[in-house]
Amino acid sequence: MPRPAAVLVVSAHWMTPGTRVTAAPAPRQIYDFSGFPDELYRVQYAPQGDPSVAARAVGLLSAAGLHEPAADPSRGIDHAAWAVLIHMYPDASVPVLELSLDYRNHPKDFFALGAALAPLREEGILILGSGNIVHNLSAFEFDTDAPAYPWAKEFDERFKDRVARGDREALASFALPVEMSKLAVPTPEHYLPALAVLGCAGEGDRLRYFHESIQNASISMRCFAVETADRV
Repeated sequence: MPRPAAVLVVSAHWMTPGTRVTAAPAPRQIYDFSGFPDELYRVQYAPQGDPSVAARAVGLLSAAGLHEPAADPSRGIDHAAWAVLIHMYPDASVPVLELSLDYRNHPKDFFALGAALAPLREEGILILGSGNIVHNLSAFEFDTDAPAYPWAKEFDERFKDRVARGDREALASFALPVEMSKLAVPTPEHYLPALAVLGCAGEGDRLRYFHESIQNASISMRCFAVETADRV
C-alpha cells in the first residue's frame, strides 16, 4: 500500500453533535478505556497532526451539506487511531487526524460523508474506518479464541453479502433482520465507520478483504480496503 501523506481516522470512539475533525499540530494521546493491562497504558504513540488537512476535510464536508462540520484544535487521538496505526506506521512518521461521528445523523448519512471525503484519496490521504462489524461487549468471552456465537458469524457474513450486492438500504438498517442486529450492533458507533469507508468508493474501485475473523465470540475483526490499481 502506498505510504500516505496523512491518515484520517473515522473513529468509533468519538461521538459529537456535528462532525468534528482534529486540528491540533501535535495531538495528545487519549487512553479512552479502563480495566485493561497496565502495558496498554504505557504504549506511546505521538504522530503529528495536520491542520491544513483538517481544514480541507471540513471544507469538503461543508460543501456537501453535512451538519455543522468544524475543526477541533484541542481534541487528541483515541485508541481507535493509535492502537491500529502503531502497527501500520510504528515510527509515527505519518500525520494523523480523527473524524468524529455525528450522533444526529441517520446511518445513510455516513455513505454521503464518505463520498464527500473521497477527494482526499486523490491527495494522498488514507481514510481509515476504525470499529467492528459485530461489537457486543455484553456477550464478550474473555477467551480470545472462544467460538463465535452463531448470530455473530451470521451477521458478519450477512454484512459481506450485502456489501457485495451494493444493498445500502440493508447496510444502513444494520444489515437486517432486526433481532440479529440487536445482538450484533447493540449500539451503532463501532459499525458506522465501515459505512463511511464504503461511501468513499468510486466507479471502478474494488473491495478487498484482507482479514476475516471473530474474536472473544462477539467481536468481528473483518478488515477491508477500497482500492484501485493505483490508490487505497
